[in-house]
Amino acid sequence: MTTTEPEPISIEPTVEVRRPVMLQGWYNLTALHWRYEPSVIQAFLPSGFTVDTFDGAAWVGLIPFHMRRIRVPHTPSFGPLSTFPETNVRTYIRDENGRRGVWFFSLDVSRMLPALVARVTYGLPYCWSSMTMSEQADGDAQIRTYTSRRKWPRGEASSSVTVRVGRELLTSELTELDHFLTARWALGSVFGSRRLWANIHHDAWPIHEAEVLHCDESLLSAAGLPLPTGTPIARWSPGVDVRIAMPRIVGKINR
Repeated sequence: MTTTEPEPISIEPTVEVRRPVMLQGWYNLTALHWRYEPSVIQAFLPSGFTVDTFDGAAWVGLIPFHMRRIRVPHTPSFGPLSTFPETNVRTYIRDENGRRGVWFFSLDVSRMLPALVARVTYGLPYCWSSMTMSEQADGDAQIRTYTSRRKWPRGEASSSVTVRVGRELLTSELTELDHFLTARWALGSVFGSRRLWANIHHDAWPIHEAEVLHCDESLLSAAGLPLPTGTPIARWSPGVDVRIAMPRIVGKINR
């Protein structure tokens, strides 16, 4: 359980990453979020991490996007190995010091090598999947479609999401929930018996309205989560460039 009050939510970065170990871009990103009972999500988290809640609920996101130019500092990107679709399933946590972060249930990518590297270095549950992204015009709007079908290592799991992208929201129009879901400047993970924490820096997300036209997914159930209920809250963003710090050991898991 957390021992301090959670840090305030800030839409601007609260950490600096002066010496990143990874640079990347998260672009053409759609975020679908469902409400869950906090106790359900807490059961998935290791000791030392507490589910973060808003309006009395935990929130689980299905996030398809385009990963671009993943690389280490002072080196060029690795061509096709550095740019690919990704879909992650995530929730929101606090550590023992009240810091807010992201917890990943799964991260599906269309490249096998980055999936293996991320598993080894960050302890993240990356998976290898066949994925597509497409767009088409709909008058003044754009229709964005993302598909994913898992190949390795967790068996059959897939997603198919289509949204109509609307106008960009002004900062004054963003809701408290928008800030709660997007103002995340760290990620938590587990490697063996140790908890890891890595700071993340990027500009505040530009956020657009989005309408869900189609959503058929089994990634949440493949992660062990109960089936989501209701229509998800949808947002879209053109994306941000990201700097990720070296993960640090912040504690051991109590078995």
